[in-house]
Amino acid sequence: MGFLDKLFGNDHERAAKYDGPSASETAAARRREGHRRNVTATARAGQAWEDRDRQQERRGGWYRRAR
Repeated sequence: MGFLDKLFGNDHERAAKYDGPSASETAAARRREGHRRNVTATARAGQAWEDRDRQQERRGGWYRRAR
């Protein structure tokens, strides 16, 4: 087991020496950036839906034409 301890047994020592961000921190940061990037597009799509819905209400009726 001496050889395997040298290969795999020092993970706590290596983790104590590493001061960079963890993989989960990096993934969380990328996820947050992605959410911020999509906010504008989502807001525009919502506004377009609202405008279409209001036009339909003004026209009256329940039938929607195919686009």
